[in-house]
Amino acid sequence: MPQFFDTPAGRRLAYAKTEGQGPGIVFLSGLKSDMEGTKAVHLEAWARAQGRAFLRFDYSGHGQSSGHFEEGCIGDWAEDARAIVEALTDGPQILVGSSMGGWISLILARKMPERLAGLVGIAAAPDFTEDGMWAAFSDAQKAELLNTGRVALPSDYDEPYIITRRLIEDGRDHLVLRAPLALPVPTRFLQGTADSDVPQEVALRLLGHAEGPDMRLTLVKGADHRFSTPDCLALIETTLQEVLARAG
Repeated sequence: MPQFFDTPAGRRLAYAKTEGQGPGIVFLSGLKSDMEGTKAVHLEAWARAQGRAFLRFDYSGHGQSSGHFEEGCIGDWAEDARAIVEALTDGPQILVGSSMGGWISLILARKMPERLAGLVGIAAAPDFTEDGMWAAFSDAQKAELLNTGRVALPSDYDEPYIITRRLIEDGRDHLVLRAPLALPVPTRFLQGTADSDVPQEVALRLLGHAEGPDMRLTLVKGADHRFSTPDCLALIETTLQEVLARAG
């Protein structure tokens, strides 16, 4: 059973926390994903075996947390992440961000750098509302979004995504690829070449844009967006071990 944390903004977030040594690991899941996903649960078990502190949680409007998905936006979910990290973890943390969680981890790296010990992005999707959604909308979809406040997109995972005007417009306030992005901690990006949601060009753009002394991108030929095969999960483990060793 999850525990619940009430944020200063009044949102109730479901979470699962494993006590252990630091720096702890915080898993940030993707859009419409939750803390019960394969990677989150696998890494929790790995962290427990290592005696390492670990935190996974659901953003508002996701999983078992309060609110509805259509009400949320990047700013809300980044605020959720910051509030729960500040309240439930001690000292610098390793942020592991999957897809949208990769974007949110980069927002947190800007907003709370003193709490960052390292960063691992898995198919990270920075600025996707602008570069992946808005840029790909047809004129008709853009008009529908502006006029009605929402547009429905087909999804491979579930029912159609309802994309709101608020999600798009708020996303523009949190872009990380348009201004300097300092990552002065051990940073690793993992990306599959068969990812149909986040092209590898996004990973290359992020690597080229961010500044840091210890940053690497690993491309896995044939891996898809889920990045959850046994080989991919093993790669995440070894990547985390390397970041933890370098984070000291």
